Amino acid sequence: MAITGSGSLATILFLFMFQAALLKGAAQDPEGFQNLVTDNVSVVEGEMAIISCRVKNNDESVIQLLNPNRQTIYFRNMRPLKDARFQLVNFSDNELRVSLSNVSLSDEGRYVCQLYTDPPQEAYADITVLIPPGNPIIEARDEVLSEGNETEMTCTAMSSKPAATIRWMKGDKELPGKPKVELTYDKMYTVTSRLTFTVSKEDDGVPVACIVDHPAVKDFQAQIYLEVQYKPEVKIMVEFPQGLTREGENLELTCQAKGKPQPQRVNWVKVDDDVPSHAVITGGDLYIENLNKSYNGTYRCVASNTVGESFDDYILYVYDSRAGEGAPRTVDHAVIGGVVAVVVFAMLCLLIVLGRYFARHKGTYFTHEAKGADDAADADTAIINAEGGHTNSDEKKEYYI
Repeated sequence: MAITGSGSLATILFLFMFQAALLKGAAQDPEGFQNLVTDNVSVVEGEMAIISCRVKNNDESVIQLLNPNRQTIYFRNMRPLKDARFQLVNFSDNELRVSLSNVSLSDEGRYVCQLYTDPPQEAYADITVLIPPGNPIIEARDEVLSEGNETEMTCTAMSSKPAATIRWMKGDKELPGKPKVELTYDKMYTVTSRLTFTVSKEDDGVPVACIVDHPAVKDFQAQIYLEVQYKPEVKIMVEFPQGLTREGENLELTCQAKGKPQPQRVNWVKVDDDVPSHAVITGGDLYIENLNKSYNGTYRCVASNTVGESFDDYILYVYDSRAGEGAPRTVDHAVIGGVVAVVVFAMLCLLIVLGRYFARHKGTYFTHEAKGADDAADADTAIINAEGGHTNSDEKKEYYI
């Protein structure tokens, strides 16, 4: 134990108290039930650490705190070590609590809480100094990207203790990086993470963030925004007519093209043929008057930029001039079908009624025929009765007699 300020009154007093404590501790109960405890401390460089030596069931034994070099920081409530960064926070029979302000890396180590009993008791508090990394730095291999290409980025977190960890986020999706940890000459850690991925047109304007995780800092990150160029997206819109294209009518098409960079050229062509000579092309618009069936075919809008070329097709089919009722015909067929169904239903009802009527009269006719047969004595009489009844049969009998 090193004593500063030798020869001073404070030193003499300290030695006297120290010897008295030793004598007192030697007389302690050897089975002593006192319990000396402390806690490990993690503190960010430049902040304050609190070291607490606590005793249960203390019988006025002396408590002191020593630094990693076994120098006495506090003996009871006296500070023999001339370091004003150490301050007494609390002193009692059961606790010695000391603060250490403006902690530096040199303060790291094992501190000793010592209680003068027989035998003496010691407890250890390890102070770990956390040093946050510097601001993360992102570097991108490519400033401007093209869709479908692969890019590479690196993120570096320098001079931290312990080593930091790095995560990558593209938008709201986490991507895996490849970390590399280096221990520098001053016992600090530098971490570099490398990220490789392929971009699409949907990535344009999306942020890529490098997030550094370290016990000394929170929400420590840097980010850049992707700039992705992509070939045009092409779509043909029909301005006129709305519906069938008929002979004699006009056709107007508009080609919409969007890309990055914006397409500078938009061309109209007819697949496997020439565009009609009287067609009017203005930028992305195609206008053809007085359609006829010779104009049938596939019309293609082609747009291009520095990334690539895209197109969209419109198939023209010119109908007869009277084909404009294409949509109403569907309605007429439906009406005609309904009328036919009603007529068929009415005819079925009529046939049922007539069938029942004829069936009823046919039964009556056969009943009259049978009347003569019921009363006839023989076949001849039955036939005669069937032709004219009983009266006529008698007359005919008399006539034959």
